[in-house]
Amino acid sequence: MFVSIKGGPYARFRRALYSGNLTLIRSAAADLPQVSLEDALRICLAVRRSEPETYERAVVRWLGRFCLERRDLTLTAVRVALEALERLPRTPDESVATLRRLVRR
Repeated sequence: MFVSIKGGPYARFRRALYSGNLTLIRSAAADLPQVSLEDALRICLAVRRSEPETYERAVVRWLGRFCLERRDLTLTAVRVALEALERLPRTPDESVATLRRLVRR
């Protein structure tokens, strides 16, 4: 498999995330076989910055994935995730830290 000097699809996706450009992010994500839950959270953060009117839809979808993909999930973890998502516009650093801890468990 040939990989250009610019890297593979995931490297392109990471660069798109870093740019914050949702068009680039969506295009790069489409080239990936799967987007991890943590990367999906990063996409939600980009949506919040660029398209606040679609933020709620994006995080509801993320929360659905969180519920489906975490086998050891508890109602408490779902509640903590939901509360962090609701607080995210007001306390982004704290909320993102909470959500990343939940995803990495």
